[in-house]
Amino acid sequence: MALGHAVLAALLQGEASGYDLAKAFNASVANFWVATPQQLYRELDRLEADGLIAGRVVEQQRRPNKRLFSLTPAGLEELAAFTAAPSRPTSIKDELLVKVQAMDVGDTDAIREALQDRLAQAQEKLAGYERLREALLAGRDEDDYLLHAQRIGPYLTLMRGMAFEQENIEWVRRCLETLAAR
Repeated sequence: MALGHAVLAALLQGEASGYDLAKAFNASVANFWVATPQQLYRELDRLEADGLIAGRVVEQQRRPNKRLFSLTPAGLEELAAFTAAPSRPTSIKDELLVKVQAMDVGDTDAIREALQDRLAQAQEKLAGYERLREALLAGRDEDDYLLHAQRIGPYLTLMRGMAFEQENIEWVRRCLETLAAR
């Protein structure tokens, strides 16, 4: 139930609509879990049916009514059990890596363009993560934040996302330098 656990973890921030969760996934959770809005809405329905979250309708003037979701005690128990269970190591599944692996028999210019695209994407994501980092820190020193903030999980996962994008940038630059030198 990995997506479900990611949704439950996102709801630790408090009550949220499906739209709010989709934005939150895009802004912060996306550094470790990707989901489309449609997947999120289906998962919210499933989690509610399983009693792990509760939804309530908020009537709005001049806009469609919205549903807000929050964790139930059963959802908190499920999340606690999930955090206690062993984790499996991750593996990389990246189409670009397959293309680079096979580039010696393919179109090097197309690979170079794909690498340039990846560089731009990584730089954009890193810039977004840096903005999120500044917002989380809110002027505090990182060490102070990590010692005293009420919740540090979002910051620690953000650090991993930033490191991942920094490594992507380094790797792509090295690939492009290598191609330029050949």
